[in-house]
Amino acid sequence: MPTILVVDDEPGLRLLYTAELEDEGYTVITAENCLEAAAALENKKIDLVVLDIQIKQESGLDILQKIVDKYRGLPVILCSAYNCYKDDFSSWLADAYIVKSSNLNELKAEIVRLLKT
Repeated sequence: MPTILVVDDEPGLRLLYTAELEDEGYTVITAENCLEAAAALENKKIDLVVLDIQIKQESGLDILQKIVDKYRGLPVILCSAYNCYKDDFSSWLADAYIVKSSNLNELKAEIVRLLKT
C-alpha cells in the first residue's frame, strides 16, 4: 500500500489522520515539523504528503516549495483550518487544498484521486 507522510504540529490531528488512513490500508508516517518531514522524505519512500499550512517552526507553504523543488511529481495535499489560504498564490503549488475537519471523507477522496494519477 502507498505510504503517506502527514506533517502537522498538532498531536491530536496526527493521531486522527494516522488512525483513519491506516484503517484505509495506507502506511502512515508523521512529522510535527519541517525537520522531521525532511528526514522522512530523505529516508522513506513517500507516495503522498498531507501538509498543514501553519506549522510552528516554519510555514507549510515554505515546506511545500521545498517539496516541489526537490521531489517533483510527489503529490501534496495542503490542509488548513482556514479557507483564506486557498487564494494564496503559493498554495497553488499543491495538488489539492482542503479545509481541516474531523470528517476526513474529503481528504480520503483526494488521496484516492491523487494516487490514481
